[in-house]
Amino acid sequence: MVLPESPLPTLVPSRRDLFLGYLKIGLFGFGGVAAWARRVIVEERRWLTEREYAEVLGLGQVLPGPNVGNAAVMIGRRFHGLPGALLATAGIYCAPLVILIALCLLYDRYGQLPAVAPAMAGIAAAAAGMVIGTAFKMVGKLKLAPEAIVLLILAAFAAAWLRLPLPLIVLALAPPSIAASLWRAGLILRSETAR
Repeated sequence: MVLPESPLPTLVPSRRDLFLGYLKIGLFGFGGVAAWARRVIVEERRWLTEREYAEVLGLGQVLPGPNVGNAAVMIGRRFHGLPGALLATAGIYCAPLVILIALCLLYDRYGQLPAVAPAMAGIAAAAAGMVIGTAFKMVGKLKLAPEAIVLLILAAFAAAWLRLPLPLIVLALAPPSIAASLWRAGLILRSETAR
């Protein structure tokens, strides 16, 4: 599905680096963790290539629960087994939990003020923009094959305009996506003339 790339060599984080990296993601990614996770994991720390991260995040999206949290478990486990999964998960959720508790206390006290509703709407718009921006950045760097772009557009159309639930989109588009990947890898015959 993704065209070949020549990534920089990846690095294996220590357990300490894994926890601190995910602590940074959780702390600075408040309101938009996916953007920070990609930046820290792929660009800054080079634990995974762009393609590897997209694959892990895609699998995390399909599983129940938050996709970046699921990815933290998978990445932590990849490098350090169960302790790595626990460290990455603890790192990504520690700072947001403390911040969330503080914000809940503030919202409980000041949430009824007229100035709070427009501020919350602005924060929601900024978070949505970060998600969309991260998606465009990942698509641009992945060098997707034409059939992958078609499937991406179909998924976006189904989610944004048809408002179909994610499980239905996955069930509908997973078979053609897998078939396209197998076709691109040459594991499914392209045509009789290709022989």
